[in-house]
Amino acid sequence: MSDDVAARTRWLVQDRFGLFIHWGIYASAARHEWVKSREKLTDEQYQRYFDHFDPDLYDPAEWAETAWAAGMRYVVVTTKHHDGFCLWDSALTDYKVTNTPYGRDLLGPLVSAFRERGFRIGFYHSLLDWHHPEFPVDLYHPQRDDADFIAAHAGRDVAKYADQLHGQVRELLTNFGRIDVLWFDFSYPGRGFNAKGRDEWRSEQLLAMVRELQPDIIVNNRLDLGAGDLLTPEQVQPAAAVTTAGAPGVPWEACQTLNGSWGYDRDNLDWKPTDLLLRMLIDGVAKGGNLLLNVGPTARGEFEPRAVERLAGIGEWLRRHERSIRGAGPSGFTAPPDCRYTQVGNRLYVHLFAWPMRHLRLPGLAGRVEYAQLLHDASEVRPLALDDAEPGHEYLGAPDGTLTLQLPVQRPDVAVPVIELFLTEQ
Repeated sequence: MSDDVAARTRWLVQDRFGLFIHWGIYASAARHEWVKSREKLTDEQYQRYFDHFDPDLYDPAEWAETAWAAGMRYVVVTTKHHDGFCLWDSALTDYKVTNTPYGRDLLGPLVSAFRERGFRIGFYHSLLDWHHPEFPVDLYHPQRDDADFIAAHAGRDVAKYADQLHGQVRELLTNFGRIDVLWFDFSYPGRGFNAKGRDEWRSEQLLAMVRELQPDIIVNNRLDLGAGDLLTPEQVQPAAAVTTAGAPGVPWEACQTLNGSWGYDRDNLDWKPTDLLLRMLIDGVAKGGNLLLNVGPTARGEFEPRAVERLAGIGEWLRRHERSIRGAGPSGFTAPPDCRYTQVGNRLYVHLFAWPMRHLRLPGLAGRVEYAQLLHDASEVRPLALDDAEPGHEYLGAPDGTLTLQLPVQRPDVAVPVIELFLTEQ
């Protein structure tokens, strides 16, 4: 990792937990943000969502408060998704929120509210645009199987589309103050019919403009130009730290949904429980990564109750356990099964995904811990001195160098118990 990347991403690695927001007129369809492509809708069929989009309950300050209470410290919001609809009053298209029944900019108030609450600000911007008249039909386009449509639009010029792409990115990085993250999505060269990548987006030129306008901005890895400043595994929980050849140490961020859909999906019931979401956050930090957790607001502009409930649950856990996550990272010690280690300086945090029967054995830590406590209530956890074992009790299977902690039988009433170990200086 270069010094420039390290400097740009220092705050990101410290914060560890961010909010992703996918919002647009697809919220009116309420069946996934890719509904136009999945159902192969024409522009005319999709127009009804534009004509009826009126998020009258939109309150970005409430969103910001909910996310802050959840422990999130940066936000990334979709300025434009693949359908081409813009959340701001772009001068380069009529396909924007100011021309819907709502009639007002959505992005500016969100930036102001989140910035005022203390968030770093990130913009997601799709490199695709299924609405633009010069975007050539490809393997993801809604009309990909319509031979007549493809023939009638064979003369589309991707260079003209790229001019608008660059122009809109310039607007976003000029009109909203300092932007901390630019999250492009996505490149797919070589995947099939009319697949697109760096040549179509003119990615090198685009990135140069971004760096000129906002030198300290973090740019992700989806411009087809290598690792960028941030690797972005999507909808997977990595088995180990995420790396890319030629870019060791580049920060990574798992982007995850609450229920499998990014946009509001009314009938999707695959909601992850709060304790699973917490284990995902902990697991990522233990491997050196961040979690960017998505909420898809409704077409009236609200976070739905199932999302609010889970964010509140995460926030309640983080209220007591924040120091095991914020500013934390991987440890050089090897955690036992069903545990994850994070570490900050001389404090090692043991996250217990499963509660053991009485004894927790920590290899390699004998003589390395001066004090141990449960983090949620700062109650002492005592080490077990095997010489003091009760007569007739045997403690087998602990190799030399193992620290054994004696735990209460009753599991603490928190989603994931954490033991804070104060390490000795060696």
